[in-house]
Amino acid sequence: MGKRIIQQRRGRGTLTYKVRKKAFRYKLQFPRKLEGEGEVVKLINSPGHTAPIAKIKFNEGIFYIPACEKMFEGQKINFDEKKPKEGNIVKMKYLPVKTKVYCIESRPGDGGKFIKAGGNSAMINRIVGEKIFVIMPSKKEKEFNSECRAVVGIIAGDQRKNKPVVKAGKKYHIKKSKSKLWPRTSAVKMNAIDHPFGSGRGKNPKSKIAKRNAPPGRKVGLIRPRRTGKRK
Repeated sequence: MGKRIIQQRRGRGTLTYKVRKKAFRYKLQFPRKLEGEGEVVKLINSPGHTAPIAKIKFNEGIFYIPACEKMFEGQKINFDEKKPKEGNIVKMKYLPVKTKVYCIESRPGDGGKFIKAGGNSAMINRIVGEKIFVIMPSKKEKEFNSECRAVVGIIAGDQRKNKPVVKAGKKYHIKKSKSKLWPRTSAVKMNAIDHPFGSGRGKNPKSKIAKRNAPPGRKVGLIRPRRTGKRK
């Protein structure tokens, strides 16, 4: 009888593989009602996020969003202006084509759901009536309601991958902050008892298509692939 493989161990949900709640104590979204202007009170370094976080104070309280490039403490953020100024939170129907935006709302008023990772941004591609078509970081076009709001600009933190890690210990602490599995052992290098792809001579992973609702341990290999086989 085989022992638990790493996917099963992680799927159990113990503290070893859970992200600390403290790492994600900032809720990155703007309020439903925004009027006038706010001010960037502080730029926060959060180990749980890939970009610095902007703490913004407005007349009804405080909220947090990913900081955009060149944002600074004391900067005024306008919520009513219909200009594509970096940092402003604007309804997309007022923005011209080719404007870079991030933290886009999925539905009007939900506070921003799409594009929050460091260095990312989307671009408004075309406007057709009440629909806004945006090119996402994946290069695919997505349709949004014209009433959806977004933050103008590009998220800061684009250069974070350019600095070499150099030491294994530094990599350990980067992964530890988000409870990521590291170092990661290749499945085909394991023994047969430890993984479905284990054993065999050389890297010859067994062809395996896992079901979408498979439990941890069976969900290995290709997860509901769009296609299989060699591309011609």
